[in-house]
Amino acid sequence: MPQLALVLDDVHDPVTSSDPADLDSTHPAPSTIASTVTEVEALDAYSRAVVDVVEQVGPAVVSIGRRSRRGPAGVGSGVVFTPDGYVLTNAHVVAGSDTLEVSFTDGTTSAARVVGVDHATDVAVVRTTSAAPALAPFGDSSRLRVGQLVIAIGNPLGFSSTVSAGVVSALGRTMRARDGRAMEGIIQSDVALNPGNSGGPLVDSRGRVVGINTAIILGAQGISFSVPIETAKWVLGELMSKGRVRRAWLGIAGQNRPVGRDLARKLGLAHRSGVEVTGFDERGPAARSGLRTGDIVVALDDLRVASIDDIHRALQDRQRRGVDAPFVLRVIRDHALVDVPSTAVEGPQ
Repeated sequence: MPQLALVLDDVHDPVTSSDPADLDSTHPAPSTIASTVTEVEALDAYSRAVVDVVEQVGPAVVSIGRRSRRGPAGVGSGVVFTPDGYVLTNAHVVAGSDTLEVSFTDGTTSAARVVGVDHATDVAVVRTTSAAPALAPFGDSSRLRVGQLVIAIGNPLGFSSTVSAGVVSALGRTMRARDGRAMEGIIQSDVALNPGNSGGPLVDSRGRVVGINTAIILGAQGISFSVPIETAKWVLGELMSKGRVRRAWLGIAGQNRPVGRDLARKLGLAHRSGVEVTGFDERGPAARSGLRTGDIVVALDDLRVASIDDIHRALQDRQRRGVDAPFVLRVIRDHALVDVPSTAVEGPQ
């Protein structure tokens, strides 16, 4: 029995109390040790994920220098996606440039030319005159989840090959492009971005490009935005095959207009707003379609129109059948619904 008592004294501290608060703090409980080890392992796993991505994708990230006689020089980022030197970047990085120079992480440089620019999505493709040392694979931005680890690589404020990491903060954000169109499906993250990061890749933990970094909010911290790669892939396909993105265009000027409750009920409308036609561009088909100033557009075929953005979405949806495919605009005119057959044309570049 005395030997048994001695063993128990080794398990517990000399204090006879079994209250955990009375235990010697220099001997942490097994659960505390396990928790500490798990935290260290998690930190190491996080670090390994970021390091692996940087080693894999970093050589495919380039600095794009822009020179123009009409404005100041600028520097942005881009990511190589083909062995022969096609580079994905932002439209605002290369727009208006007279000459472009691409710098690779191995210290080599190459002249480059603009293949195509799409201001509506802030996406552009350029091509270098020499082969690229590395390229980055594309992922699937439609499978991103809020909270997922993402890494940005770029050249903020001229500091080349800068890495920052964070998480996806939100999905499906909407921003305004420079031409006023709504850019939809935007990825919001808390990855630190600064001027010069524009055009660089947002990458997942497997080293796949899931977005193109495009914007920050001045004065804000931890709020950054990226064009989803699914949008960029469609745009680059258009730019590389046609040199431009063909978009359906009506040629109307309009403003969002509320529809009174009584009128909406009378006409059987499920929504209480539309787009009032305030004018026409004479080059557009709407001027010859039978639309009138003052008409309130509430539908395009079977697609609801409650705002100007809805018209852009509806026209984009109709592009799958061809830019100039016919459709019907449903409008409120003289407190009644009127169907106006119409069509669209390719919008001016």
